[in-house]
Amino acid sequence: MHNMDRREFVKAAGTAALGLTGWNAAVGAGGRFSGPLCIFSKHFPELGWADLAATAKGLGFDGIDLTVRKGGHVAPERVAADLPLAAAEIRKAGLSIPMITTEVLSATPVAREVFSTAGRLSIPFLKPGYYRYKFADVRHELEEAGKQFAELAALAQQSGIRIGYHNHADYVGAPIWDMARILDRLDARWAGYYFDICHAVAEGGGACWKIAFNLAAPRIFMIAVKDFFWERTVTGGWRRRMCPLGQGMVDWPAYFKLLAQANYQGPISLHVEYEIPGTTAGERQKKTIAAVERDFGFLKAGIREAYV
Repeated sequence: MHNMDRREFVKAAGTAALGLTGWNAAVGAGGRFSGPLCIFSKHFPELGWADLAATAKGLGFDGIDLTVRKGGHVAPERVAADLPLAAAEIRKAGLSIPMITTEVLSATPVAREVFSTAGRLSIPFLKPGYYRYKFADVRHELEEAGKQFAELAALAQQSGIRIGYHNHADYVGAPIWDMARILDRLDARWAGYYFDICHAVAEGGGACWKIAFNLAAPRIFMIAVKDFFWERTVTGGWRRRMCPLGQGMVDWPAYFKLLAQANYQGPISLHVEYEIPGTTAGERQKKTIAAVERDFGFLKAGIREAYV
């Protein structure tokens, strides 16, 4: 993105969200939710750290869920040098980094550097990568994933950072029950869940997502917010189609109510995973801002209504 484009993008974020800054201060005064509301940095890949921070600040967010992975805002192999610089830019704008999103799977040298650097920077939460089933012997595959995750949990404790496993559809941990078997063996102070209501509903509509939430609730460290619906494909099958909050399968009033009943006070990471059209980069930038603003408004209204 050219410099002028970045300046216009950041300006658009501030203009679109006038009056939204200071969300947590306002809610904290009249409600009970005091956790940080974050934007997932994945959705602004072209922005450097300073512009990313300015954009998130202009939209009224409290913090940034920062990607520390291949193609992300910080490359894993450069984490020791670059994460402190990124953190300084973000914090200079008055924002926090409540969590980082990574692809670490086991205690490799790079993973150790990611954990130790995040710990030194007092970043409280970390999302690891995903383990895959090969569907040859799922019990054995789950045990192998559990051994690797236990290595990460040990690194988390050593670094003073909590690790939350993401219940993403199609991977180990998607139905919560399998990952619960692993997490139950680990220290709850350091190993927990990064709960994703969208994927919980995708893996089990009806009562299954409520069962998943109930199972995970005591150890939920962070949550992701996004929505989807089932779409018929041209071949007659079905696929998940991501969509704006409130336009899909998630029962948001029921979910927000459960969060309030559980007194969840951790980071909420807003994801805008659906396709945003545009014939030019500038058009897509403006529509991205509009999409984030719309979904952020939906999120804040739901939290405000539930946390009374």
